[in-house]
Amino acid sequence: MPFQKNRAEKTVLGIAIFIAGLCSIIYELLISTTSSYFLGDSITQFSLTIGFYMAAMGLGSYLSQWFPEERLAAWFIGVEGLLGLVGGASVPLLYFFFTRVSPEAYQGLVLGLTVVIGVLTGFEIPLLARIMKKYYPLRENLANVMSLDYFGALLATLLFPFLLLPFFGLFRSSVFFGLVNISLGVFILLYFAGRLPRSLVRGMFGVTLGISLVFGILLYQAQPLLEDWDSRSYPHRIVYSERTPYQQLTVTKNRSDVRLYINRVIQFSSVDEYRYHEALGIIPLEAAPYQEQVLILGGGEGLLAREVLKHPGVKQVTIVDLDPAVFRLGREQPYIRELNEGVLDHPKVQTIAQDASQFLAETENYYDLILVDLPDPSNEAVARLYSTWFFGMARNRLTANGVLATQATSPFHTRDAFWCIVETLQATGFRHVLPYHTYVPSFGDWGFVLAGAQPLAITSFRTNLPVRYLDGEVVEAMLHFPDDSARPSGLEPNRLDQPALLDYYLEDWEKWSREVVVE
Repeated sequence: MPFQKNRAEKTVLGIAIFIAGLCSIIYELLISTTSSYFLGDSITQFSLTIGFYMAAMGLGSYLSQWFPEERLAAWFIGVEGLLGLVGGASVPLLYFFFTRVSPEAYQGLVLGLTVVIGVLTGFEIPLLARIMKKYYPLRENLANVMSLDYFGALLATLLFPFLLLPFFGLFRSSVFFGLVNISLGVFILLYFAGRLPRSLVRGMFGVTLGISLVFGILLYQAQPLLEDWDSRSYPHRIVYSERTPYQQLTVTKNRSDVRLYINRVIQFSSVDEYRYHEALGIIPLEAAPYQEQVLILGGGEGLLAREVLKHPGVKQVTIVDLDPAVFRLGREQPYIRELNEGVLDHPKVQTIAQDASQFLAETENYYDLILVDLPDPSNEAVARLYSTWFFGMARNRLTANGVLATQATSPFHTRDAFWCIVETLQATGFRHVLPYHTYVPSFGDWGFVLAGAQPLAITSFRTNLPVRYLDGEVVEAMLHFPDDSARPSGLEPNRLDQPALLDYYLEDWEKWSREVVVE
């Protein structure tokens, strides 16, 4: 009988170790991902989260030596309840405070939550090891505890990207695993209830029940809460919102103004999007000697393809976008479909849901014109798509007289980043590189770059295509850069192993985020 009881206790504690390791890594991933969405620069956010989390775990492990031997199970149950409370509430708190505090205060909140979770996680393993020491000698005890904890962490890293993030989202995953942590505490409490004072057991049950009810309400009200928080991030009424495995897509409408946001960053406004898409589409079409085969990287909503199809010489347009939901948005969302004029269903258009770099590496086709309509390089995943590596693959897929054009951020707000892209195209081996820019009211001054093997003359611009913005005088003005956005010296090209562009971009935006309006 004692043997069976010991075996049951060992099994219960083994489950506890496994779940504890699982939950703690989930919290770390949730916090770092949420802060990356809201603050950008995922390298910095993940690095800070991991560093502070590991240091806090060390602090928690050190402090655990002062937990008395009496009622170690009760201490562990209390730690699990607190960890479930803080971990489960972490993402709701980050959502709530994002629009209410400064970026500096928000970063402090992120690190504060990380430290608290790290300290509580640091308590877990020493407490469990001390509880289990009566079942195993020290060497075997540590091996069992650490191996179960690490296997739990492995499962967390598999669940997070493949199941939790794409299907449940950050908010629901946070609350759910908070409930899992609290349930673990209740599970241990039920098992050891006979060894603990009744008043303590009743108190713990009351607290965990209260927290569980709050979390249950949060899960039930998740959608209304998320919609309310989303509405605070956008100036206009939301008419479409979808969390995909890759990004958050949001469409807003205010009278005739339809806007698309990706991860809360505006991609276009229907009021002035034609300025951007004519600049990136029509000018390269007129500059390219041939236009039969056109490749668009990004632009899955179809607005750039709309401009390209205006040219009678275009025989096929291939659009490559990472997220199939963007193509679905362009085909099925009524406001977006009206804007793109249904081009995604045009017989000349082929859509491919694939990473742009992977497509370039695998395709054997050649193109007369490649248009790069990708997001700004605000994180390392996108910054690599503006590197010599990426542009080199694109250059290899151009015909002999082929032309590449890319959007290149703002030469005014992100001056160094814009000219870094110019530098990168030159370092890639394009013999002729021509930067230009124009004013798009929704974005401000916006930049583009043409590149090719032959001279790119657009000074005497003329087009017979139906346009709303471009003419010879407008295009000539696009080639002039005033002193405050002229090319600075000493910039490095953006390379895959040295992402200088990301540093330039983040440093440029950091200057503007520190601006203070003085009345």
